[in-house]
Amino acid sequence: MLGAICGDIIGSVYEVRSIKTTDFPLFSESSTFTDDTVLTIAIADSIRNNIPYAVNLKKYYKRYPFAGYGGSFRNWAASGSMEAYNSWGNGSAMRVSPVGFAFEDLHEVLAEAERSAAVTHNHPEGIKGARAVAAAIFLARKGSDKDEIKQFIEDRFSYDLNEPLDVIREYYRFDVSCQGSVPQSIISFLEADDVEDAIRKAISLGGDSDTMACIAGGIAHAFYKKIPDQIAQTVLNMLDDELRTTVTDFMKAYTVTY
Repeated sequence: MLGAICGDIIGSVYEVRSIKTTDFPLFSESSTFTDDTVLTIAIADSIRNNIPYAVNLKKYYKRYPFAGYGGSFRNWAASGSMEAYNSWGNGSAMRVSPVGFAFEDLHEVLAEAERSAAVTHNHPEGIKGARAVAAAIFLARKGSDKDEIKQFIEDRFSYDLNEPLDVIREYYRFDVSCQGSVPQSIISFLEADDVEDAIRKAISLGGDSDTMACIAGGIAHAFYKKIPDQIAQTVLNMLDDELRTTVTDFMKAYTVTY
């Protein structure tokens, strides 16, 4: 989970200023948490305290209304409606990492990922993206190797994970759809050497940098179990007290190391 937040904060600078290299400063004065972090923590809070996902997503939006939400989510969160809006966007995948860390059965992870997505992203692609990311995190956490994770995601979700990043980088552009960003984010993890490298690789594609780094960072955290102390502490210090406490309490409750 913390790896996802690291990816969001590190990628925040490059969402509107895309880059095509892995060689860049991790943090700057402009680095900040965005909606990816806020909604990831909302999902974690819902899981740990048994709060309905839709209720908590709206609550966190109202607490942090200027975190950079997409227009459709913002309209939904500010409304009095609980009806989903059929989104295929990658918002369902960016916020799902706590599901992969909290549950102990793959079937349960897949079902819970769908529940977390469907309150807003009830389009089949929105649900598929969330399920794929949660499954990758669960499998990584439980000791599957990268070949096993890749095979499962390809077989279960029909994502093509074979194209190398060096090829993707040449043509890739900003894409907020699950189908156009989740596979590339997973490939960033598959080609990475550690959490930092996964985040750098996802950002280097020049797309929806904070969200893709959030997805890749969450999977890499589950796989490598360790985030460099300087990165972890810098990121935790960028959160306010309430967000930081929710993150650390969740990781303690579900024995997530970092």
